[in-house]
Amino acid sequence: MGEITLSEIWQHPVKSLRGLPLQRAELEAKGLAGDRRWMLVDGNGRFITQREQSRLSLVDALPQDGALAFAAPGMPPLTTASPPEGGERLAVTIWRDPCEAVAPSAEADHWFSDYLGQACRLVYLPDDSLRPVDPDYARPGEQVGFADGFPLLLISQGSLDDLNSRLETPLPMRRFRPNLVVSGCEPHAEDGWRRIRIGETTFRVVKPCSRCIIPTIDPATGERSPEPLRTLAGYRRRDNRIYFGQNLVHEGNGILEVGMAVELLP
Repeated sequence: MGEITLSEIWQHPVKSLRGLPLQRAELEAKGLAGDRRWMLVDGNGRFITQREQSRLSLVDALPQDGALAFAAPGMPPLTTASPPEGGERLAVTIWRDPCEAVAPSAEADHWFSDYLGQACRLVYLPDDSLRPVDPDYARPGEQVGFADGFPLLLISQGSLDDLNSRLETPLPMRRFRPNLVVSGCEPHAEDGWRRIRIGETTFRVVKPCSRCIIPTIDPATGERSPEPLRTLAGYRRRDNRIYFGQNLVHEGNGILEVGMAVELLP
């Protein structure tokens, strides 16, 4: 096996909207800087994702000097103001986790409500609003933003290449919404890793990622199909779940750049 390298970095500014490829990223307490610090919630404060609204896959969110610029089919462009760290707090829920968020843009609330055809609000997770990582996998004080459960998701290019060799139509990595993509290892080698180092930062490989229906949504069209879950079920099913990729918890902050070496640790 040759050198394993960090080949892609993906940031998702708003949960369940399109991701952005980066060349360089900073690690903060909650994960990659700017990753999933925003999300949409319904009238009860409960999170909204592509699971319920596949059209979210068609929305771009581009960071601009602390603000976000949005674009979606049939909608006028929208730019929000930078989120305030203070301001009125809103109780929101992601899975079973209650959090305090802020909803700084009534204009954005109306924009997304019109686009989705349901009342919703765009909310931001301030630095001082803490959502702990599942204590079964984390140490005290470790945090996550609005990602499903862990600060980072890693997938190897070999794993995707192996899947694509089994599909009639190959799929891009962005279907699986990782943060980190690594190259130079065998398919699913990441399943056996326990700790890795990239740059100055050490990561614990804590839990395989069980997949929901989101990878079946084409991010170019918003349409659903049986793949890739149908094919993955044939060789990646265990305990009645389908696994693809590994969840990570980082130990400290740092800088990541595409091309960095990935060191396997005991």
